[in-house]
Amino acid sequence: MGFEQTPTKRLYKFNGVLAKGTPEHFIVSVDLGLFVRNRVNIQEGPSLCAQKLKADLDAQQAGEHELTNADLAAYVAGLAAAAARKAENRKPGLRRRKPEPGQPVSPWWR
Repeated sequence: MGFEQTPTKRLYKFNGVLAKGTPEHFIVSVDLGLFVRNRVNIQEGPSLCAQKLKADLDAQQAGEHELTNADLAAYVAGLAAAAARKAENRKPGLRRRKPEPGQPVSPWWR
């Protein structure tokens, strides 16, 4: 639904329908300094807040919803772990060695 900006926080607005079938309005707040501190792009805010709201609703947490430093730190750690797994799964490419002196050299070798 968008967001509202205060000098230090951004309030993301969400609409949803609970199990009862009644529409609800939710707000997830986040301190803007947390994005800078954790080096997370502010464009990630809506999806991170949506994930936080879903987790809160799954845990049946009522009241205010806030994206915390721990939430952003966990997100950054997950990104780092995924990058490490991806790097680990890469296969090293074939490397050509220069021929030893005195070895026959193919005309195709460059």
